[in-house]
Amino acid sequence: MLAEVLIFVPSVARFRAEWLRQKLETAALAGLTIEQPRADGEAVLGPHQQEVLLATLQADLVAMTSGGVTRLLARKETIPTLDRQIDVGKAGWMQLAGGALDTLLFGGERTIRVLGPVGGREDADVVSEVVMPERKLRNAMLAYARNIFLLSLAVAVFAALLVYAAINLLLVRPIQAMTRSMIRFGSAPTDMARIIKPGGRPDEIGAAELELAGMQSTLAATLREQRHLADLGLAVSKINHDLRNILASAQMVSDRLSDVQEPRVQRALPMLLRSLDRALIYTESVMSYGKAVENAPVRRRIRLRRLVDDVFELAPVPAGSDIELRNDVAEAFEIDVDADQFFRVLNNLVRNAVQALEDDGEDLIVRRVAISAARQTGDGAVLIRVEDTGPGLPPRARENLFRAFRGSTRSGGTGLGLAIAAEIVEGHGGDIRLSEAARAGTVFEIRLPSVPEASANGSSPASPPAAPNGSG
Repeated sequence: MLAEVLIFVPSVARFRAEWLRQKLETAALAGLTIEQPRADGEAVLGPHQQEVLLATLQADLVAMTSGGVTRLLARKETIPTLDRQIDVGKAGWMQLAGGALDTLLFGGERTIRVLGPVGGREDADVVSEVVMPERKLRNAMLAYARNIFLLSLAVAVFAALLVYAAINLLLVRPIQAMTRSMIRFGSAPTDMARIIKPGGRPDEIGAAELELAGMQSTLAATLREQRHLADLGLAVSKINHDLRNILASAQMVSDRLSDVQEPRVQRALPMLLRSLDRALIYTESVMSYGKAVENAPVRRRIRLRRLVDDVFELAPVPAGSDIELRNDVAEAFEIDVDADQFFRVLNNLVRNAVQALEDDGEDLIVRRVAISAARQTGDGAVLIRVEDTGPGLPPRARENLFRAFRGSTRSGGTGLGLAIAAEIVEGHGGDIRLSEAARAGTVFEIRLPSVPEASANGSSPASPPAAPNGSG
């Protein structure tokens, strides 16, 4: 409609000019049909012809100039006073537009004199002149404006319907489909069949559909994993309840074995007692771990080499295996950690390494698991390396490292060992990562920050919050 308004002014100006020009050409045509004009300059038409001509042109006076001679063709007895004169042949576009607006707004009772060359040429020999009331012109212009308005309204409505149909087809319906998909997916977010199927559009709607499908897929997978973890936690809690009773009974039996004087029993008994004590501690921490809270580490200064020896004693190395367990930690090397928790870290890493070496059937391959430690200069941080000569980690394990049920290093594994190790290390304020510099095998590096000397006396510095339970 705004475009039609901008077009209306020149359009109605052109209509006004054409309407006036038609009046002049009609007057000229009437004059040219007279064969013998009178010499005295009087009207050359009879009274009846004059009335017909004036009624046809809706004018008060009609005259024509040809060859420098002006002839009066018809006139009424009384002619009103002229208010305006319009020379159609000399008016420019600005004058035509201004005159059209003037006629529409103020042209009610005025009388105008219209003259101009016949044929539209300024150098034409025949010039027509008409004196007429402006009301007739204004009524014709108002009728023209009404028609233009109705036509513009019809065009605008048709265009609006096309725009509405296009928006509804291209925007509204896809958005409604995404809304319905979100509502339907929200009622059963674990149902993969309810994930939206992108239509493949190359625009923003298509990108939104792709993002929504990806988000729904991720959320569905996460919820299924969380449900699996919840079910697993319930099962572990039930097993843990009975396992604690069994371990307590085993501990009572081990206490009775202390009275047996057989040398082999006395040599194995300390290791058995330590294993049972650790197992009881693990079962007691299962419930707190299931609540996404790992016990805060109780730091004590320990000899790392002896802790590594304990880990190697319980390593699942088959009898007669050529797997070498090498402790490269210096005898006097000390760190401030929770001994039981850090035993779990190293135990999980060593178990994974041993299992990887067992799966490698090459006889020529050197099978070795080594643990070393060093204190870095500058910040005093401790760097512990657990490395093996196995085949290395598969790509899927590297992408989901330290994530439970995704970052398993072997087929059939759960990835819980690495997730637990990462959480415990983070609880000590450190970090664990896979070394990318290793050319062969697998190397895990544990970095622990330096701890104030107060921790050596049994006090425990503030520990960072435990990691979310999603890792273990």
